[in-house]
Amino acid sequence: MAKSVAMNVALMVLAVMLIAGPHAEAITCGQVASGLASCISYLQGSGPLPPQCCSGVKSLNAAASTPADRKTACGCLKQIAGSIPRINYSFASGLPGKCGVQIGYPISLSTDCSKVN
Repeated sequence: MAKSVAMNVALMVLAVMLIAGPHAEAITCGQVASGLASCISYLQGSGPLPPQCCSGVKSLNAAASTPADRKTACGCLKQIAGSIPRINYSFASGLPGKCGVQIGYPISLSTDCSKVN
């Protein structure tokens, strides 16, 4: 009888795990940097906007699906923007719109990422 109860509990736990599915990993600054790597020459004003850049922007937008992911992505964007020499912040702030993406906050060193939802 005890084995039967234990087996039923184990099967229920397994069923819940299968229904709930795996949890997605949180977005990382490495993902953000990788997704935007092809945008750097454009952001420095030394080249056109490459299609790969917009593909990266769209992928990052899709990956940042939770408020926590969006806050993390915002912080990463600020960190990356601050590390790109000769970045044109006007280009950076307009990048999501040029790629057809709405992120809900400006890409700027003054953005308060704690308020991003």
